[in-house]
Amino acid sequence: MLNRLLLCGSLLLLAACSTVSTPPTSSPADSIRYLPAAFSQLPQWDSSLASESLLALRESCRPLAGRPQWQAVCSEAATLDAANVDGIRRFYESRFVPWQVSDAGKDSGLITGYYEPLLTGSRQRSAQTPYPVYGVPQDLLLLDISAEQRAATQLVARRSGGNRLQVVAGKSQPGADELLVTLADFVIDSRTRTLKGRLDGNRLLPYYSRAEINAGKGINSAPVLAWVEDETELFFLQVQGSGRIQLEDGSFLRVTYAEQNGHPYKSIGRWLIDQQQLTLAEASMQGIKGWLEANPQRRRELFDVNPSYVFFRTLNSSGGGPIGALGVPLTDGHSLAVDPRYIPLGAPVYLATTWPLDGSPKPLTRLMHAQDTGGAIRGAVRGDFFFGFGTEAGMYAGRMKQQGRFWLLLPRGMTPVARP
Repeated sequence: MLNRLLLCGSLLLLAACSTVSTPPTSSPADSIRYLPAAFSQLPQWDSSLASESLLALRESCRPLAGRPQWQAVCSEAATLDAANVDGIRRFYESRFVPWQVSDAGKDSGLITGYYEPLLTGSRQRSAQTPYPVYGVPQDLLLLDISAEQRAATQLVARRSGGNRLQVVAGKSQPGADELLVTLADFVIDSRTRTLKGRLDGNRLLPYYSRAEINAGKGINSAPVLAWVEDETELFFLQVQGSGRIQLEDGSFLRVTYAEQNGHPYKSIGRWLIDQQQLTLAEASMQGIKGWLEANPQRRRELFDVNPSYVFFRTLNSSGGGPIGALGVPLTDGHSLAVDPRYIPLGAPVYLATTWPLDGSPKPLTRLMHAQDTGGAIRGAVRGDFFFGFGTEAGMYAGRMKQQGRFWLLLPRGMTPVARP
């Protein structure tokens, strides 16, 4: 969730298999099922394709083309005419098999939205631009751990270069130049691959929370990439995971997710609902901003509900969307953030949902591409729709809380596999 704490993920390795006649596959541990389907079963498939869908696939093919199962697909995709909608449709129908995805017996799930916001700022701090956009602090330490190590009581680690640590196998007590890591100090779940901490004597402790960072802890070693005018917009920049900052001379500075403090993402919208400050229908981005305008004295209290904090890096101000977890630019309206345990990054996903409009729901059916991940994106039928850049994109993204269904498209001869 680049987006909304869009944390970088890895490609889900896929196993070989058979054709549409194969029985559904499942993951008993997670109750994830993939049911092979026909393209005629996809709602509004015949009218859904646009040239942007092919452009998004070509972006996905940059990292996928070297994989044997994707070589022929990507080679043919590079030769297609983006204006030939019928030819593109025939290509997908001949090269891919759709698999309808369900989670715990449910074939629908939550679809939210994100976008690339625009902030106003400066390279210099001033009374008008007092809020810092931080790069990665030098004292933030990263320790990769395996599933087996996640179950341990404590580990011993040592530096392996830069801000990276590595586990010292077979030890439970640290020696000289080694650190003690007590797993109970950290919030760990099945998705935890890296502990993010700070040095305290010879112990690794969790890195500072948002409230602690806002109180001045840890920031002395963090570079400031820019200073911005609006603290609320800075918070939502962190939630989105990337954005553009317009400087005094009219130029734009693009920033994107670089690292995160290791604390779990907590929804301030949910907190406002629980505190009976907003109703569920009101808890959109626009509704939250309205509450903040009416309660400016409670801004920091609300923001500190979410202990997660994102650090950024700058990007070249070239065209295209922000870089997602797949490592390619996102395509407006055709890139989707997913849980890569169940939806492999790079794969097309046919989405059937509705537009976030007042009144009667309007169908939104589209061929998307799984090119991003997010800290809040958990589950097989859970997606975050990238609406693009600017005010209109933000309007849709902030209101998007729809139910939707997924069909995962894989090259013929491949079967989806759920990863623990």
